[in-house]
Amino acid sequence: MILEQYYTKCLAQGTYYIASEGEAAIIDPLREVQPYIDRANEDGVKFKYIFLTHFHADFVSGHVDLADKTGATIVIGPEAVTSYAFAKAEHLQTFNLGNITLQLLHTPGHTMESSCYLLRNEDGKEEALFTGDTLFIGDVGRPDLAVKSDLSKEDLAGHLYDSLRNIVMPLPDDITIYPAHGAGSACGKNMSSETSDTLGNQKKTNYALATDLSKEDFIKEVTTGIAPPPAYFPKNVWMNKGVNSSIDEIISRGTSPINAKSFKALADDADFLVLDVRSPQEYTAGSIPGSWFIGLDGQFAPWVGALIENIDQKIILVVPDGREEEAVTRLARVGYDNAQGYLKGGIEAWKNAGYELETIEDITAQEFVDGLENGAIKYAADVRKPGEFKNAHLENVHHFPLSNIHVDIQKYDPEKTFSIHCAGGYRSVIYASILKANGIKNLQNVLGGFGAIKKAELSQIDIIKE
Repeated sequence: MILEQYYTKCLAQGTYYIASEGEAAIIDPLREVQPYIDRANEDGVKFKYIFLTHFHADFVSGHVDLADKTGATIVIGPEAVTSYAFAKAEHLQTFNLGNITLQLLHTPGHTMESSCYLLRNEDGKEEALFTGDTLFIGDVGRPDLAVKSDLSKEDLAGHLYDSLRNIVMPLPDDITIYPAHGAGSACGKNMSSETSDTLGNQKKTNYALATDLSKEDFIKEVTTGIAPPPAYFPKNVWMNKGVNSSIDEIISRGTSPINAKSFKALADDADFLVLDVRSPQEYTAGSIPGSWFIGLDGQFAPWVGALIENIDQKIILVVPDGREEEAVTRLARVGYDNAQGYLKGGIEAWKNAGYELETIEDITAQEFVDGLENGAIKYAADVRKPGEFKNAHLENVHHFPLSNIHVDIQKYDPEKTFSIHCAGGYRSVIYASILKANGIKNLQNVLGGFGAIKKAELSQIDIIKE
């Protein structure tokens, strides 16, 4: 038997490839399916099943594309409704794969179709449980994404409690738990950075599996303090229930080179968004007026989904040489299928054509602190998440989380200079780029963010811990 986890850090997402005796299965595949096909060809196996644990909200799955290309059967749990052909499995239904089996366990709660898959090895031993968003390492799935008129988040949390107690926890302690997500995903509140663990250890360390936790207390815990889901989540669920454009078509269109003159014409068109995916410091050193920065070397796809409100937005890219396909693929992972091409020759081609560039001033953490203390810096914004800010922040600094920028932007006076920091210098440049695109030009970016600020010499201001 072959069992491999494909973990995508940007989405904090786990896909699972399983093969036995010439047959293969995939659990929760990403949009781009060619790597799975290549792996099956290398192993000399043929895909038989594509298992979905549920309709994911945070990424678009490639299950339909993979089924079309391989002939594999898509399997989803009870209560699933789609516009494509699939096998609707029942609770405890078993699927043979070579000389191993996978059994569907219906575990409603995160969503009503949510299911886990129990793997029994060649000897019939229960070896692994693929839990989707039902059970994470250190946490459980949020119960607010499948709410409807007759189903509240409290109702879903109650179902989740019952699923965990009645279906998951009675399984052997030595089975390995393989979840769909880890730390950094918006599908839970407090996930571990670990991507697998034994069920026995989770019973000891995961608050949600505590034996003395009542149903009432569980419901209260998992429904309290949930950050609002990114706006693209419902659209991704809808896409995962339907048939979407082929990733091959999306990549072909999105990787079309556009010369500087044609690129400028599109950049000047209000229907297009220029998305610059280079490094933060490359962006601050010189960027196309009106462009947004969301760098590839960070949580690219989640921030695209959180900030670009129109999922059908036409996007043209400023991208490092050789990473064009990567950028288009990662956009498509979260349903942004309308990349129209990239600037051929990059920023150098733009400059050589004589077109204007804008800059954002970078300052060191010590310069920032000194400016706050001597009064040179009067307006400072911390754009980290609420939990980060609450844990530690500078006094007299405004808290404007990046995720809320489209609301908070009206609070900025374009005549004033704002110094912006996050934790390390990635989100602050995203924030500054969106301000700049909206006419707020007097900006400073604090290099190294709060991590560097904590190491600076402070004499008159304090770090506050709430």
